[in-house]
Amino acid sequence: MKYLHAFALLIALIASTTQVCAVEPDEMLKNPVLEARARAISKELRCMVCQNESIDESQAPLAHDLRLLVRRRIMAGDTDRQIINFLVSRYGEFILLKPPLSWNTVALWGAPPALLLLGVLMVVAVERRRHAAGSSSEPANLSAAEEARVAEILHGEPAP
Repeated sequence: MKYLHAFALLIALIASTTQVCAVEPDEMLKNPVLEARARAISKELRCMVCQNESIDESQAPLAHDLRLLVRRRIMAGDTDRQIINFLVSRYGEFILLKPPLSWNTVALWGAPPALLLLGVLMVVAVERRRHAAGSSSEPANLSAAEEARVAEILHGEPAP
């Protein structure tokens, strides 16, 4: 048990250091308020290389470039919305980790609930079919010879 706790701690330390190392010290802004703003924006943007990480977590060179771009736009006085709109105009809505619900993304937002509903309906249909098949077919009665054979097997007695 002691080793399990040590292993879990090791995994947690490794996982935490990989995320901390993504933003390099030379990227960080001197002003902590602006840096916090840059980090918040970076957490909303998808790394175009990794595709399942934000640019804040990714160590890909493109993510590094995008983090620098976000910080340059902050220093130029852009609002958060202006920075995000600029990146969306450049890379499309795919750069957003949480794209807004629109006609372009309706399949993205609607597919998971639709697939879940389809799965539930299939389970219900299979269970109904199984229940209907089980209740409508009654077991057949055994013939006298079959009953005698069962009695012989179960009790070791020959049938009358």
